[in-house]
Amino acid sequence: MFSESPDDATPDSTARDNHPTPAEPPAPDDVMAALAAYGVTDVAADDEVALRRLLEAHTAGYTLYRLTPAAARRWKARYRIMLSATYLDCQSVAEAYARALLAALGQP
Repeated sequence: MFSESPDDATPDSTARDNHPTPAEPPAPDDVMAALAAYGVTDVAADDEVALRRLLEAHTAGYTLYRLTPAAARRWKARYRIMLSATYLDCQSVAEAYARALLAALGQP
């Protein structure tokens, strides 16, 4: 009865949808330097796909969560990755994969 077609959209709602999302920061330099100590040198700090594939090669499983805005303000992080019996809070997906990979490589 009150269905809204795309033509009925207000200028306000369409203007909000056109804002570009900010780019996520790359993995921190200290994390990448620690990975280099394990021989991981051919991956860029912002290449989340390559970092994810390396992580999947070194761990049985993980869970990556994008935190809600309230949780992000509380914990000062945007993502949480659960790995084994621990979790890591991070600012970007690339950082989450890099930190989890570092944790996986550090385990015997």
